[in-house]
Amino acid sequence: MKIDIDNRAYEKELNKNKIVYIAGVDEVGRGPLVGPVVTACVVLPKGYTLDGLTDSKKLSKKQREKFYDIIMRDALGIGIGIKSEKVIDEVNIYEATKLAMYEAIENCKKKCQIDHILIDAMKLDLDIPSTSIIKGDLKSITISAASVIAKVTRDRMMEELDKKYPMYGFKDNAGYGTKKHIDAIKEYGIIDEHRKTFKPVCFYLDKINGGNNNAM
Repeated sequence: MKIDIDNRAYEKELNKNKIVYIAGVDEVGRGPLVGPVVTACVVLPKGYTLDGLTDSKKLSKKQREKFYDIIMRDALGIGIGIKSEKVIDEVNIYEATKLAMYEAIENCKKKCQIDHILIDAMKLDLDIPSTSIIKGDLKSITISAASVIAKVTRDRMMEELDKKYPMYGFKDNAGYGTKKHIDAIKEYGIIDEHRKTFKPVCFYLDKINGGNNNAM
């Protein structure tokens, strides 16, 4: 039996305590072998609803694009945080994700007051009260909104990268380690945007360094 989740429960509880400006924070791109990790911080109007909005991974591309446009129009504030593959290789993906979240929050604060932050799973050291929610992108409409903004932003970046390196299939795999992507690494090598510390990228790095390590 399917149990419907009230995706405004956290927001309602905060509203009861006279907390109005609630931000949701989420990330996209921790798992791919290439490209940045992207985060978003979104503040929605009090009592805001949007039928069908949920975790971006559970939405079709068409649905994500539709919700993206609506959220961009309706949100009180939106901030984006991006940390490159170089940063990911330097500090690891977990720390890079946290840095990107801090960046997104700071960018959002420039546009809108924030009284409380709802974060999907991660825990951050903040000067604003926050709540970490497991599966928050399903349980909180504000985090769901951030999930969509981050996902569409990163997917568009990967579509641009695909134009430069179509052999890797980035517009379809978003940089994840699909068979086509792995086969392309074997055949064409590693590009600058690959995460050198990620398997199987690092697995082939020695071989690639011995030959052609750039797909250009």
